[in-house]
Amino acid sequence: MMFQEETIAAIATAVGEAGIGIVRVSGSRALACTLPLFRTPRGNILENPVPRHMYYGRIHHPDTEEPVDEVLLVYMKEPDTYTREDVVEIHCHGGSQSVRRLMALLLSRGIRSAEPGEFTKRAFLHGRLDLTQAEAVMDLIAAKTAKGHQAAMDQLEGYLSGKVRQLRQEMLSLLAEMEVSIDFAEEEDVEEATYEGLREKTQQLIRQLDRLIASAYTGKIVREGVKTVIVGKPNVGKSSLLNALLRESRAIVTDIPGTTRDAIEEQLNLRGIPMVLMDTAGIRETEDLVEQLGVERTRQLFQKADLVIMMLDASTPLSREDQEILAMIRDKKTLVLINKTDLPSRLEESSLPDWINRSQLLRLSLLEAEGLETLEEALMQLIFQGQYIENEKEMVTNIRHLQALETARTSLGDGCRALDDKLPLEFLQVDYQAAMDALGEIIGETLREDLVDYIFSHFCIGK
Repeated sequence: MMFQEETIAAIATAVGEAGIGIVRVSGSRALACTLPLFRTPRGNILENPVPRHMYYGRIHHPDTEEPVDEVLLVYMKEPDTYTREDVVEIHCHGGSQSVRRLMALLLSRGIRSAEPGEFTKRAFLHGRLDLTQAEAVMDLIAAKTAKGHQAAMDQLEGYLSGKVRQLRQEMLSLLAEMEVSIDFAEEEDVEEATYEGLREKTQQLIRQLDRLIASAYTGKIVREGVKTVIVGKPNVGKSSLLNALLRESRAIVTDIPGTTRDAIEEQLNLRGIPMVLMDTAGIRETEDLVEQLGVERTRQLFQKADLVIMMLDASTPLSREDQEILAMIRDKKTLVLINKTDLPSRLEESSLPDWINRSQLLRLSLLEAEGLETLEEALMQLIFQGQYIENEKEMVTNIRHLQALETARTSLGDGCRALDDKLPLEFLQVDYQAAMDALGEIIGETLREDLVDYIFSHFCIGK
């Protein structure tokens, strides 16, 4: 393939001021293109560098011999590298100018600028990583909490791909068993034993697939987080709740209704679960054009939310505005908070809609900081609803993986029904092969090239 003939380079560190910037080069010409630019402290060109040794020196412009930057250079010899190609990394000073000038010099020597994710794509195509491990690299970079980081590390370590390979091997054994039975189809005892044995083994495979599929709910939340919108009428305590959960003041809190004109979005680490928390404009009738726009945006946001926190004021009876908001969020996963319990209560819980049960209702006083731990526990219970899987090494965190598992599960279910109907084994082979192919898509063994390109196009450049 063409990628094996081209040498690529990219800036591997984030844009912005920093102590160090790294430019990564990979390919057969990595050493030949970089060494002529490098000078030792005595001004000599480095010859025959020892792999994995770091050399101090300067990058010089090849035409003018002008020093470009003071750097450290390290050479890593294939196949024991990230891409399984020759790799050179040049560690220069951080900031935009040093890395850009260095990249310009490399590109002028016939090196191509790497595409997004191309280093990891080469690692996959050269067999160093399977596709689940390659995707875990991006998850590791994007992880927002310790749980998300650990889930990505488990996938990078190969726990999920190891399980998928095991399942595919078991399916391959079943296909081989069918083939033997087909060859001896005239012997009835062999056929009957085969059907019984296949049914039992298939059901075991289905149970294993079901366990992986069940882990996807937790995995999605750990990886992507929970988009949570705080709604309620003005001055009910939405901004106070945001500040309390964040343990710092991010939103303005006043007694004046309509202070929050637009959604305030913050990241919250809730016991290892990433939450995107949005404090919204209070929903009410208003003549203020800016506030009207904020109210409309609030309506749009909570329709897309994974979780809604509805806030009520314990010191006032349920209002028409409260009722309208409750009607809009009836079909959403909702936690209803009755705030200001430090004041005389005028809100009757009996006035709340019947669809709100005790597990969705919580009373607290944000002014006195009462009930925050109970609130966090209630949020965790509502998010997972008993489906949280703790310390699961083979957790599914990717929607592509989940879809492939469900396809395999469907194919094996069809196979089970075919076994019950005693259909010819040749028909069953189609279902089991389809299940194997679906699992192969997870680790990249049966994946189309265009889909591989699409997956890696979402990686960052330099990884």
